[in-house]
Amino acid sequence: MTKEQKIILYLLACVQFTNIMDFMIMMPMGPIIMKAFTLTAREYSFLVSAYSISAGVCGFFAAFFVDKFDRKNVLTIAYIGLLLGTFACSVAPTYEMLMLARIVAGVFGGILGSQVIAIAGDITSYEHRAEGLSIIMAAFSTASVLGVPLGLYLASTISWHVPFIFIVGVGFMNLVLIYKYLPNLTGHINTSLTKPSPFAVLTNIAKDSNQIRALCLSVIVIFGHFCTIPSLSPFLTINVGMAVDNVSLIYLIGGAVTIVSARVVGKLADKKGKYLIFATCGTLFLIPVYLMTNLHAGASLPLILFITTLFFLFANGRTLTMQAIVSGVVSNEQRGGFTSINSSMLQLGSGAASFVGGLIVEKAADGKLLHYEWVGYLSITFMIIGIILGKFVKPHNELSR
Repeated sequence: MTKEQKIILYLLACVQFTNIMDFMIMMPMGPIIMKAFTLTAREYSFLVSAYSISAGVCGFFAAFFVDKFDRKNVLTIAYIGLLLGTFACSVAPTYEMLMLARIVAGVFGGILGSQVIAIAGDITSYEHRAEGLSIIMAAFSTASVLGVPLGLYLASTISWHVPFIFIVGVGFMNLVLIYKYLPNLTGHINTSLTKPSPFAVLTNIAKDSNQIRALCLSVIVIFGHFCTIPSLSPFLTINVGMAVDNVSLIYLIGGAVTIVSARVVGKLADKKGKYLIFATCGTLFLIPVYLMTNLHAGASLPLILFITTLFFLFANGRTLTMQAIVSGVVSNEQRGGFTSINSSMLQLGSGAASFVGGLIVEKAADGKLLHYEWVGYLSITFMIIGIILGKFVKPHNELSR
């Protein structure tokens, strides 16, 4: 990759850092938010899923127009909207207002995430896409290492409002960098006299079984991941007995490992084959999911951190390679719309997973959570299906030969 490509990718990673932190910070803050608003685990899972569902719905409708505009402009508008929604979260006085603010943030976060992936796909070739996406995925790791622990510290020592204000502050600085360093990206815009229908993205998908398989792969993988996430922190603190102050260690250590592993996985995927590394990481992912959702009370902190770090490690590698596989099924001209639909499906899948996980997990009379292991078995089932399906998703250039 060229120096210019890397600068753009690292800038996109900075944008994605705030986007991911905005979404992720709600999960480890579960015990704090639940206490502040006197929520049940189910009510809290609905709060987490609200962001994903609104992002999914808005991302779907965005697919009809995003390919008509300069990607820089779409990215900038979506980013401003996300930051406004996040600021609203920071001042929300009630559960209902916080829910509304999360929905607003999700509306713009869904568009933003899809544009980040679309731009990364536009500026990198398929042969180097996994490596390029590994830079973007490093935002997840950085958010885990720096953003989430810092956010939890601010929430526990000052107020739960403060992490959202921090995200807005970092986001404002990123806006300045976008304006200065991100070039206009218009190479994908159709300049012919015959303009495609706004609904062409749907008809293109409907006519291409490979694109349908790619979208199904995204949903299946993300559902298998997120059904376990919303109840993880409450389960570890309430059932297993982990101190709330130690929850940040999960994200700190897990994120630190994936910062290193993401680049390694990306280069391996480009060299050895994206599906091979996806299937390998997906298979290994099953082990920590089973162990994590079947932990018993009194489990030692080192054991918990070892299992959750494996969870982060293999989940990151699986998601990175899945994104590389899915992004390769369309041409540049169709990528923005397809990526928006894919992002919509991912958000709806994660929202549905959080919702279903919330329905399965119940609270016992003594306050402990019941049936969390059932969610683990559901996650394992979906991941196995995803590994099988991924074999049949092919890159666009391979099919067009």
